[in-house]
This record gives sequence, C-alpha cells and structure tokens, in this order.
Amino acid sequence: MLLLSFTLIVAMIASLHLGLRLYSPAQVWGALLSPDEGEVALIVSGLRLPRTLAACGVGAALAVCGLLMQSILRNPLADPGLLGVNAGASFAVVLGFGVFGVTSFGILSALALVGAAMATGVLYLILALAGGRMTPVTLVLAGVTLAALLSALTQVLIVTDEGTMEALLFWLAGGFADRDQQTLWYALPVICVGLLMAAPMAQGLQALQIGDSAAQAIGVNVARLRIGALAVATLLAAICVTVAGPVGFVGLVAPHLARLTGVPGYGWQISFAALIGGTLAVSADIAARLIVAPQEAPVTALLALVGAPILIGLVRRQGARFA
Repeated sequence: MLLLSFTLIVAMIASLHLGLRLYSPAQVWGALLSPDEGEVALIVSGLRLPRTLAACGVGAALAVCGLLMQSILRNPLADPGLLGVNAGASFAVVLGFGVFGVTSFGILSALALVGAAMATGVLYLILALAGGRMTPVTLVLAGVTLAALLSALTQVLIVTDEGTMEALLFWLAGGFADRDQQTLWYALPVICVGLLMAAPMAQGLQALQIGDSAAQAIGVNVARLRIGALAVATLLAAICVTVAGPVGFVGLVAPHLARLTGVPGYGWQISFAALIGGTLAVSADIAARLIVAPQEAPVTALLALVGAPILIGLVRRQGARFA
C-alpha cells in the first residue's frame, strides 16, 4: 500500500513538471502557491493540475468499476469499455448534447448514467436469454458487439451535425486535457463517494467467488449485492465518461495487476486497484504529452498498448479453459 501510494504521488508530481515545457520544482511550487501570477502559474495551476486530478480520479474509478464487474459476473474479462457500458454512456451524452442541446453537467451526468445502465441491462438480457450458459469469452464478444453498435449510432449522431462533431470529436477520443474544470470539481466528490460505497461490499464479493449458493449459505444477500455493486459500477463508469470521455483498458488491467500483488481479500484489492488505476491513467497522460510533442497522443491508444496484450493473454487462457 505504501509503495503504490508513493508511486501514485510521484506520478502526480511528475505530471505537474513534465510537458511541452519542463518546469523546476521551485517554479511548480510557486505556481501552486500563486495560481494567478504569470505564465507558469497559468500552465501549472490552470492546465496541468486539473488534468492530473482528472486522470487520478478517473483512473481510480475505472479500476474499481472493472473490479466490481469482474467480481459480480465472475468474469476476468469484464470491463466497462469491453462490455459496452462506456459506449452506452457516450451515446446518451452525445444524444443529449447534439440533439437536445443539453450543456448542464448534472443533466449530462444523469444521461450518461441512464445510457450506461441501459447498456448494462441489455447485456444482462443477453445473458438471461442464453440461460446463463455464456462463457467469459462469449460474454465479452456480446459486449464488444453491443459497444460497436452503440459507437456506430454515436457516430451517426455526430456526422449529421457539424457543430456537434466539432464540439465532441476530441472528447470522444478520451483523455484528460482541456476538460471543463467546473465539471471536474463536481465529478471528483462523486467519484470519492462511489469508491467509498464499494468498500463495504468487499466481504460479500469475496464470498461470491465461491458460488451463489455457498455465499447465500453464509448469509450474503446475493441479489442485493449484485444490484448494489452493479449500481456503483454504473455510477463510476458514467461519471468517468462525463469527465474524460470513453477511456478504455484501465478497468481491465488495474484489477489484474492488483491481484498479481498477491494481496488477500477484496478490501485490499479494491484499494490496490484504485491506486494502480490512478497511476496508470496519470502515467498515460504524461506519455501522451511527450511521445509526439508538440502534439498530444490519444490517452486511450497508449493505454491500449498495455491493455491489449493483457486482454489477448486472458482470452487465450479463458478460451483454453472452455475449449
């Protein structure tokens, strides 16, 4: 825990220093103390600090969201991006902004929540129609298909309105740069509440891994636990999409890295996953500024370089198990 916390703090400090221009610790400290004085203060306090906090919060939220989904579905391949939850939230936000002209953060967040919940409901409907016989691999294939359909509908909404395309194309790429600061200050407390709501579920999630019947036998209300965990995961995914767009792979990678630490118990795994997710997102944001400077690379593309090999390895393992 101390090592992961230290790593995250170092990544956040580095994020304030690194970019197109490299600033010394004295310059960064002075900019934080006097955020309204000079060009350095404008860049550090007005640009780098908000995007660092956004990356940390969104990364932690997506990591816990992925852990909850993997636990309640007992599927190591579950992820809000792969299962279409992010795509559902994105479609709802684009529909509200482009068609109905909604600009309020509260309303957009509510729309994102509804879109994410509907995508999750459709996925559960597919699972129910299959009689619960879907393997982890086929469930992910269903989620990817749903995500592709929702993404196609989102693109249709965008290309039919040039103004919407100009306003949302950068947001849909996913990232932490140039995000609305007011949105961020509203979103971070919601993310903190969502993370705190996930903590009491740790014991029930641990019991759920041995099977529904065994979990019920030791006093776990499985239906209530699944609904609660799914609600928290949907809330976290929706708020992340509202802030940063559809950022992928953090929810898949961070929970597995948390398990690789060997820490026992879901209580610790939730904490470890949040710290790892925040570090991954902040590190990817730093790399996005530097790798093709003076331009910026898409954060999701950089995260895919880490997440895609892990996904391939997990699919091969699960495919061999159910072959």
